[in-house]
Amino acid sequence: MNFFPLRRALVLLSLCVGMLPPAFAADTYQVVHTYPHDQHAYTQGLFYLDGHLYESTGLNGQSSLRMEDLETGRILQLQDVPAKYFAEGLAPWGSTLIQLTWQDHVALVYDRATFRFLHTLPYDGEGWGLTADDKEMILSDGTATLRFLDPTTFKVLRRVTVRDHGLPVTQLNELEFVQGEIYANIWHSDRIARIAPATGKVLGFVDLTGLLPQSERSSPEAVLNGIAYDPVHDRLFVTGKLWPKLFEIRVIPEKAKPASPPHKK
Repeated sequence: MNFFPLRRALVLLSLCVGMLPPAFAADTYQVVHTYPHDQHAYTQGLFYLDGHLYESTGLNGQSSLRMEDLETGRILQLQDVPAKYFAEGLAPWGSTLIQLTWQDHVALVYDRATFRFLHTLPYDGEGWGLTADDKEMILSDGTATLRFLDPTTFKVLRRVTVRDHGLPVTQLNELEFVQGEIYANIWHSDRIARIAPATGKVLGFVDLTGLLPQSERSSPEAVLNGIAYDPVHDRLFVTGKLWPKLFEIRVIPEKAKPASPPHKK
């Protein structure tokens, strides 16, 4: 979520002890279109609605809520977040926008049309990513647990543990609900996990290695983070923190490998 050494050390530790899923065959991607993106935006939340992108950017003193033009990347509407908050995930609910904060235990609720601040909603623990289905908000907090929340009170309705082949998948970050599945960025990786909402089972991974070359990343924290889906036109968009580009991609399912030929003595 940020560049603090402790958080990075935890990522390395989780890799060492096997808390992140093992590498294996995954879906790949094809770039359909490339759009400009504000390379100074520390992207924490992203979604697409009614022809526009909505984005939450983080860091204390730099956090913001934005509505943007997809084609040009131009900011059409902007609300700065008070400096005491480190903004995180973002999702719409009805006529409102709900924006998480990292460690302040409150979500900020805005009027979607005007960006006028309305009130806060409390929650325990950290806030990382946020999305919604047609009944509940879904929150990630960096652990393997996803919380399903009442959208009006943020009361926890249920929890699921995200697992791949029985192992918990941690570092779940920005979320998006896509055709009945939860897509989750895995922090400090180039992978997106596809998760079954009912069980937390990982249905597969999307490997986005090479989407933005390391040479175009301005810092070690310029990592993949930002998923937006346009259900009307079936378009999937991805970007990252401090990335100068946003990509429309097509996911290419991993094909079954052909059987190995018989071994000849």
